[in-house]
Amino acid sequence: MESKRSKYILIGMSMFCILLIMITSFRDSFLDPLRTGVGYFLIPVQSGVNRAGTLIYNEITDYNQFKGAVEENKQLHNRIDELVEENTRLQSEQFELQRLRELYQLDQDYQQYKKIGARVIAKDSGAWFQVFRINKGSADGVRVDANVIAGGGLVGIVTDVGANYATVRTIIDDVSRVHGMAQQSGDSCFVEGDLTLFSEGRLRLTKITKDGDVKEGDRIVTSNISSKYLPGILIGYAKDITTDDTRLTKSGYLIPTAKFNNLQEVLVILELKEDFAGEEQQGEQE
Repeated sequence: MESKRSKYILIGMSMFCILLIMITSFRDSFLDPLRTGVGYFLIPVQSGVNRAGTLIYNEITDYNQFKGAVEENKQLHNRIDELVEENTRLQSEQFELQRLRELYQLDQDYQQYKKIGARVIAKDSGAWFQVFRINKGSADGVRVDANVIAGGGLVGIVTDVGANYATVRTIIDDVSRVHGMAQQSGDSCFVEGDLTLFSEGRLRLTKITKDGDVKEGDRIVTSNISSKYLPGILIGYAKDITTDDTRLTKSGYLIPTAKFNNLQEVLVILELKEDFAGEEQQGEQE
């Protein structure tokens, strides 16, 4: 019985081997239809999967790139803001340095007078600095009638003083009247404030004697006989001098040296005109 079973097993295995040999021999022709059928089904699916995968990959890549670009753009904007702020600071420092250099030069031009620097801390409403306040006062030696200079020449005079502040009325104010003279000839004149006229950058130059030698471009300085202004301080330059209708005097205009649209720092002369008058009287008595 056992022998017969082994015989059947041997026959079965032999048949299975023969079948495998046959399948192997004809696998290409036999499996082609199956491969073709499977291909018709799988290739579109595979293509769709590939396209979907590619699309998803591209979307993820684009999103990451967009996110990176947004972050980089934000960093660039922050850097630009920093550079703009730094540039503004450097420009401010440069302008301040230029103003301080001008004040230093002005200090050298009038080194015969004792002076103190001050910052403008307030002004009246309006485009021009006709009346303003500075951050130095009586505690710093500033007194009423102290002369104030900036921008190469005369700015005005102190009219009110507190312990730590002072008020300055400038030569462009309507009530201002400065006794001046032509530096070249010494002929006298008056510089009169006029805010309306100053909108054209000019002040009035009046009371020039008919024979006075004051001509276009002459330097006009404070007069020796001025009651409150120290002598020899540059006020501005003469322009358009003509003879008045009375034929007794001449008049014209003055272009101020100081800039009254953007005063930030000034020099205050601590000595008053009356101090020098007192010294002269004392010298005569001695």
